[in-house]
Amino acid sequence: MTTVTGDVRQRTAETPTRRRGWARLGRAAVTSVAATVLSQVVLLAVLATGGVPVLASTLAWAAGAVLNFVVTRRWVWGRTGRPRVRRELLPYLGVIGLGGLASVGLTTLAGSLLTPLNLPHVWWVVLVDGAYVASYALVFVVKFTLLDRLVFGRGAGLSPATTSSS
Repeated sequence: MTTVTGDVRQRTAETPTRRRGWARLGRAAVTSVAATVLSQVVLLAVLATGGVPVLASTLAWAAGAVLNFVVTRRWVWGRTGRPRVRRELLPYLGVIGLGGLASVGLTTLAGSLLTPLNLPHVWWVVLVDGAYVASYALVFVVKFTLLDRLVFGRGAGLSPATTSSS
């Protein structure tokens, strides 16, 4: 009988699940970046044309939320078919709504704190935009965890109408 020793990694039942979890997190990060880019375009367009931070960040959040839902649902969690309103859409809106409120609040706060400084408009826009991006970076991990556990993940009440057969 021959015994093999050395750099042989022991495989466990957790390894594929852990890899899928990291892959899912990576795909979620990519979709979040895409949604953030779209949000940035909207935010900067509204701010550059004289819009107030609360309007700019609200419109930016809405644009990113729609893109993020469509892409994340399919690519990150593999859901196909028509989304179920009570099990997917409403919980999704609740989770991202909290992130959106944080973003709109922080962006609005930054705008109001910067206004008395009488900065050139371009610098005011850059700093308000920085607050917007920073707020999204802060809530990404919490948002991903809630979406994974409550909305799209295994514990979210999967049904054949909302899952892919592949």
